[in-house]
Amino acid sequence: MAERAAPVDAPVVSMDAITKTFPGVKALDQVKLDLYPGQVTALVGENGAGKSTTVKILTGIYAPDGGTIRIGGAPVTLNTPNDASRVGITAIHQETVLFDELSVAENIFIGHAPRTRWGLIDRAEMHRAAKVLLDEIGAPFATHALLRDLGIASKHLVAIARALSVDARVVIMDEPTAALSHKEIEELYELIETLKSQGKAILFISHKFDEIFRIADRYTVFRDGAFVGEGLIADIDEDALVRMMVGRAVDHIFPDREQAVGEDILQVAGYDHPTEFADIGFTLKRGEILGFYGLVGAGRSEFMQALFGITRPSKGVTLINGDIKVIRSPADAVAAGIVYVPEDRGKQGAVIGLPIFQNITLPSLKRTSKSGFLQLAEEFKLAREYAERLDLRAAALDQDVGNLSGGNQQKVVIAKWLATQPQVIILDEPTKGIDIGSKAAVHEFMAELASQGLSVIMVSSEIPEVIGMSDRVIVMRDGRIVAEVAGDELTPETLVRHAAGITAAQLQEA
Repeated sequence: MAERAAPVDAPVVSMDAITKTFPGVKALDQVKLDLYPGQVTALVGENGAGKSTTVKILTGIYAPDGGTIRIGGAPVTLNTPNDASRVGITAIHQETVLFDELSVAENIFIGHAPRTRWGLIDRAEMHRAAKVLLDEIGAPFATHALLRDLGIASKHLVAIARALSVDARVVIMDEPTAALSHKEIEELYELIETLKSQGKAILFISHKFDEIFRIADRYTVFRDGAFVGEGLIADIDEDALVRMMVGRAVDHIFPDREQAVGEDILQVAGYDHPTEFADIGFTLKRGEILGFYGLVGAGRSEFMQALFGITRPSKGVTLINGDIKVIRSPADAVAAGIVYVPEDRGKQGAVIGLPIFQNITLPSLKRTSKSGFLQLAEEFKLAREYAERLDLRAAALDQDVGNLSGGNQQKVVIAKWLATQPQVIILDEPTKGIDIGSKAAVHEFMAELASQGLSVIMVSSEIPEVIGMSDRVIVMRDGRIVAEVAGDELTPETLVRHAAGITAAQLQEA
């Protein structure tokens, strides 16, 4: 655990009595937030607590309806992102907005590139300054590289460098480790310590309590758009923080499940892809939760997308209830009884711009139409059934899904596919970016689905979740299945050893 910064009297940023209302929803109600120089403040709350709205107000995207923002004790008005930048506030968002056709240096300095005395962009200086920033955060790529040629983790590092290219007093990090490997997360922690030593105030938003208790100095808790409390991390434990966050105690134990596993329902054999995976084969039983674990680049999501027909493998056989199914598209997969809830809900899951009820009923139009005409009452009935089963929190079912929190968007995507009444559901990182209360609800719901005979494939990078929810776990490394683990062998050490290719002796030495 990092050494805690000494208490500081005067905050760099003070938000006091901030309110913000959207049509039908009071997103923030008289909230307060203080950020101190040289300290990390964790903003904690369930999905829908008001964290994202607060960030957007601080960065000038939204204007508050009421309240006061002070920087260095002086009141400020942040009407635009440029206003926020001018007073030294910068943000690294969970879902970064970058430009694939531009170079790394151009992405870092877009909007504030260095200029020559004739007013033209000074490209030499831009690349020099970009290299300094990349070296500072240990980024292993060149400033001239096109963004489209970089992986997700490298793009995230570009976003960090862009945020640091502004001489910021305040750095906001919204789920910054979501797309990073274990090694890159450790490097980010080192970067945060460097920023603290430079006196920068850091607002850190994460659903991962191990991260919060490792790097945060202070905490502020929001619940349902209202301020609940604040204090020093050293003065609180995880259980107390959870109670503040959700207004109740949350059982951290995964749901008990009676083993009601039946006959084989899905058989996969000989799945190959030229670049992503090779020789994938396994069976899935009725009512079983089969976990897939692996490190970044193991090929788990790539295989699941092929199984669902999003991408085309070079070969492979799929059997449902013993019958061969030819799956060339997601429509073929759904017809065969297989559905897929993707990791990237923003691009592959929810349809932003459509209301909640239409998102849920989109793959089930045959059930909600008559004689070729959609029946609005039937759509709402079906959507309401699954929204209630998943405890979806929204003002109304005709609300734009894009206005929901990340966790509630995830629930909409799960509801959408469950409404098709599948036999097999693939959940790719089902609790990524979801708060602890919602995680418990998703885990309970998964257990309920399995008890009803639905077969679940769960891809997860969280070891406690994999162990706590799975009947068996398949481990992948470098595009291949390297182990199948169950029973007493299902331990964190065993999973890590297989996923990383470490022998038992090497693990003990480490």
